[in-house]
Amino acid sequence: MASTAFPTRDDFAALLNDSLGGEDGGFEGRVVKGTVTAIENDLAVIDVGLKSEGRVPLREFAAPGQKADLKVGDEVEVYVDRVENAHGEAMLSRDRARREAAWDKLEAEFTESARVEGVIFGRVKGGFTVDLDGAVAFLPGSQVDIRPVRDVTPLMDIPQPFQILKMDRRRGNIVVSRRAILEETRAEQRSGLIQTLAEGQIIEGVVKNITDYGAFVDLGGIDGLLHVTDLSYKRINHPNEMINIGDTVRVQIIRINRDTQRISLGMKQLESDPWEGAAAKYPIGAKLSGRVTNITEYGAFVELEAGIEGLVHVSEMSWTKKNVHPGKIVSTSQEVEVLVLEVDPEKRRISLGLKQAQSNPWDSFAERHPIGSTVEGEVKNATEFGLFIGLDGDVDGMVHMSDIAWGISGEDALALHRKGEAVSAVVLDIDVEKERISLGMKQLERGGPAAGGTAAASAGLNKNAIVTVTVLEVRDGGLEVQAGEDGAAGFIKRSDLGRDRDEQRSERFQIGQKFDAMVTGFDRAKKPTFSVKAMQIAEEKQAVAQYGSSDSGASLGDILGEALKAKTEG
Repeated sequence: MASTAFPTRDDFAALLNDSLGGEDGGFEGRVVKGTVTAIENDLAVIDVGLKSEGRVPLREFAAPGQKADLKVGDEVEVYVDRVENAHGEAMLSRDRARREAAWDKLEAEFTESARVEGVIFGRVKGGFTVDLDGAVAFLPGSQVDIRPVRDVTPLMDIPQPFQILKMDRRRGNIVVSRRAILEETRAEQRSGLIQTLAEGQIIEGVVKNITDYGAFVDLGGIDGLLHVTDLSYKRINHPNEMINIGDTVRVQIIRINRDTQRISLGMKQLESDPWEGAAAKYPIGAKLSGRVTNITEYGAFVELEAGIEGLVHVSEMSWTKKNVHPGKIVSTSQEVEVLVLEVDPEKRRISLGLKQAQSNPWDSFAERHPIGSTVEGEVKNATEFGLFIGLDGDVDGMVHMSDIAWGISGEDALALHRKGEAVSAVVLDIDVEKERISLGMKQLERGGPAAGGTAAASAGLNKNAIVTVTVLEVRDGGLEVQAGEDGAAGFIKRSDLGRDRDEQRSERFQIGQKFDAMVTGFDRAKKPTFSVKAMQIAEEKQAVAQYGSSDSGASLGDILGEALKAKTEG
């Protein structure tokens, strides 16, 4: 019978080496199972079948914030970092084992976008550390909650769900978010709540946040926007004029967008609309009192009652102040009187006039200073065509350069006066509609104030009378002349200087030259107008009537000759 040889200890070692790849090298970098053989102070002694046992801190077997539940004989998984260190012991790690197992699981969950459970256990720069069953992840501060959280302590050391945002196993990086879980949960709640709401519904909510453009109101899990224009019918510059954070408000749902889950709310919709019957309350032409609420470059808004404002356009603010910013005429909160110019209830617009509620200074001036009267004022401005004179009632009158002085050109007459100089003038014309007052200064030089002005000087002249006139000024358009020695001054148009074109040249006359002309009428300032042409036509008619007609056989030359002869003999 053949003898049987039992394997020695060295044989078992050789077999083990063969199975692991030789000389225990196959253990390193692997997760293996081992048995707890002893617990020494805060270390667990573990046998994984190597030449020597390894020691692992007990804390690696405990969950964050808890104690390790471990005893001799327990079987555990550990990571073999090194088969033998300088002391001849195996280098084992429970944390590395858990981490490797956790990474395998997390990669699968990340691929499926599944939630993972973890525990916040520490603080680092920019965020927090999270234990994902052995793998350590980074939780950015912005991903802790939907809104900034001042104190994270209540959230630490408790299991809760997270969403993996990104992970890199080679670098050992994992980034997670708690906010993503909350937003997803909130979206589910919002979706369910929004189905219970309807447009037009009246509901109560709590003001959560206030901005310049409105307030966000919590309707019990979903927020709605209460825009500043829907707070009240009256002008509201900022929502905090009416509401504060934490206030419970009663609102009406105006619009619901179920796709974007946005809800628009209103408070003024629960009040009566002041614009109902506005056309009857504010008829055109009505004079009202109001308060200036806002001033812009194009005008001022005036509140007539709570919720109803009208616009006073800049062109309707003052009779005399043109091209002036409205802020220099009225001020905010000022009480003013206005006149209703136009009402459009559909567009919710009322046009108001500020100047129309005051007396028209042009009408007042015309009543106090009729045409022909003398006024005094200050030269406000000199232009290339005349002088602007400041008159009482805050209105201006203009003296055309041709009406400044006799006997000199308009340019020379302008040079005689300066800004700020006090002058007197005669009112020649008033156009209230166009807001124009025409003045004359030279009209006071002859037949002046002592004689009653131009009107008095013209009193001795009759229409169709033949008078001798003296040339005062020669112009392209005609002649400025004076009747008699101290009579009224008037004008002869170029076309009235004679019947023939050659006679109508004004340059053939000289200043001081005398000749006869007919008084043809008077202008609005009682200033006479003369005509040589009219005188010639009248004399011809008179000669024809006295000495014959065109059918008596005498020629026109014979008739005029006889008339001239008779006039000479007489």
